[in-house]
Amino acid sequence: MKHDTPTAQRLPVHPNLHTVPMGLWESLKTARDNLLLILPDIALKQPMISGKTGIRWHMVMDPDAIRRMLLEKLDDYPKSDTTKNLLKPAIGNSMFIAEGAEWRWQRRTAAPVFSHRNVTALGPIMGQAAQDCADRIAQTGPPAINMVDEMVRATFDVITEVTFSGDSDFDAGKIHQSIDAYIAEAGKISLLDMIGAPDWIPRPGRVFSGNATRDMRRIADQSINDRRTRGPRDVPDLLDLLLEGVDPETKRSMNTAELRDNLLTFIIAGHETTALTLSWALYLLAFDPDIQKRAQDEVRSQITGTTATAEDVANLPFIRAIIDEALRLYPPAAIVSRTALKPDTLCGREIKPKDTVMIPIYALHRNELLWEDPNAFNPDRFADRKAIDRYAYLPFGDGPRVCIGASFAVQESVIILATLLAQFTFNAIPGKDPEPNMILTLRPKGGVWLTATPLPDKTG
Repeated sequence: MKHDTPTAQRLPVHPNLHTVPMGLWESLKTARDNLLLILPDIALKQPMISGKTGIRWHMVMDPDAIRRMLLEKLDDYPKSDTTKNLLKPAIGNSMFIAEGAEWRWQRRTAAPVFSHRNVTALGPIMGQAAQDCADRIAQTGPPAINMVDEMVRATFDVITEVTFSGDSDFDAGKIHQSIDAYIAEAGKISLLDMIGAPDWIPRPGRVFSGNATRDMRRIADQSINDRRTRGPRDVPDLLDLLLEGVDPETKRSMNTAELRDNLLTFIIAGHETTALTLSWALYLLAFDPDIQKRAQDEVRSQITGTTATAEDVANLPFIRAIIDEALRLYPPAAIVSRTALKPDTLCGREIKPKDTVMIPIYALHRNELLWEDPNAFNPDRFADRKAIDRYAYLPFGDGPRVCIGASFAVQESVIILATLLAQFTFNAIPGKDPEPNMILTLRPKGGVWLTATPLPDKTG
């Protein structure tokens, strides 16, 4: 971990990336402990680097080359076999993993679910979860609070409510335990992945996580079948909308297995990534009290009462910029990986079929060629979003496969963060800095420990 010197600019936590090439065994050990640390320091200074560690690989930080991969040559760069091996046991052939025609019809079917109107209608659920979180923090009192735990609970409350509307027979607690168990075991890269071994060879971590995935799938299947029997809610939730969804081109609807795989994708991705974004944002605000004060002033001047709404989001540009900057510095999906299917050229370098081509979002977002003071916390860099190269900032990906729930995640993040800042000032605990650590997602190892001091009533 990099530490400040008396004359250095004080910067938020960031790891020391390696400057000497690693061999296969060292790479494997590093990847299993913290996948982020496989990134070399030179990735922060170059548009592209290449190498061979078992298999040929490339890391691409050039926006034009990334645009080619994600937009112009999308079908030539499917998700890597390693990514599919990690995720398929839990989320099957959902739209996150599916390719080609299978992905397209699922995407067309689900896209209307995340329309602006539907996402806005979920605002009250997000606001209630945010206020419940604030109430828990108020009851905790002066001792330090691990905000990661609080953000995970708040975002999980949101996703389960909008997915299954609090169905009494939906075991949210069991799903949550299963997700944690799956990530802990299955999320660690195997040597077999790194040497490019065939998919049919079992990966031990994924074998041991089998019970967790079976539990998740069983609970989701039961809830879907029960809803089919009972019919939709008076106010449709995510499951109702997906059950009603029809692909306008093929007229195909999702069966139970397809619904389950996509719902589990939304549950896993829809709470984990947002919880991490909020945790990092709160760490950064405690790190810089001046920015926190600006954010509080904006919130308290724009929202009525103490709970933000979906309608408030457009009037909270600085809160949105803080979320954007947290996603830049600590993107939950810090490394995404593709497998080249055809010969190509990126940044003047030869790409061969079966090469692994990574987009290290973490390195892209801190690349010295693209960002001024890349390691600094500066939400004002998002004051003019048009000035930022579209393919230099990719917290949700881009192109046809841009995250389908991006607007959902942004709205939820702004509502929760604004609601908390309307009621508390957050302060860091000396010696309790989090450590950026990536297994499947970029987490703050050790937690985000803060104190929360209640703010006086706006009328007081």
